[in-house]
Amino acid sequence: MPIQKPTSPVKATTQSFIEIEEIKDDIILMKDHSASLAIEVGAVNFWLLSAEEQSSIIYAYAGLLNSLSFPVQILILSKKMDISSYLDYLDSRINKSGQEIIKNRLVQYREFIKNIVKKNSVLEKRFFFVIPFSPLELGVSGVNAQNLNKEYVIARAKTSLYPKRDHLIRLLSKTGLRARALQKQETVELFYNLYNPSSTGRELAPIDSYTDVVLTNG
Repeated sequence: MPIQKPTSPVKATTQSFIEIEEIKDDIILMKDHSASLAIEVGAVNFWLLSAEEQSSIIYAYAGLLNSLSFPVQILILSKKMDISSYLDYLDSRINKSGQEIIKNRLVQYREFIKNIVKKNSVLEKRFFFVIPFSPLELGVSGVNAQNLNKEYVIARAKTSLYPKRDHLIRLLSKTGLRARALQKQETVELFYNLYNPSSTGRELAPIDSYTDVVLTNG
């Protein structure tokens, strides 16, 4: 009787470990049919402001958080910045410069940037407000959300999240912060780069042109 060789178990794909079911417009739908919406907020160079301006921003921001009637998540992403394209830009300016003085200054500046990068990590920071939507907001039907149609859940999520999004963006603008909701392309690129740290901020082709999305680490 031939001996049957043991076979290795089938390994799940990367997608099975990712909780995202679908991204529709600016709505992130999860596998448990909860949803969320991400708002990116611009940064402020706080330490360049005067003491009065710093206090004003702190009090305005505290007032914003205390005035919210719905939960939010504040997310801060820090990632090592790839400045190779900026160094290439400086090299092109050096090659095109016809004045020796300007060329020497650009060379010195390029070396200054290289030394900073060697001694310190240059980080890119991005700031987000995430507004969640729970399937329990659908009422009794939300208890068994897995049985619901995805398009229906997304439509109800939009009805719940869009007024909160607009309200939060208005409050942020009053504090002097620029805010905007991430759309589908930006959201997919954000998660692609989070799951692929070596991609260094890769921009993807238009998402609708893909027939299938496979996240890889190479």
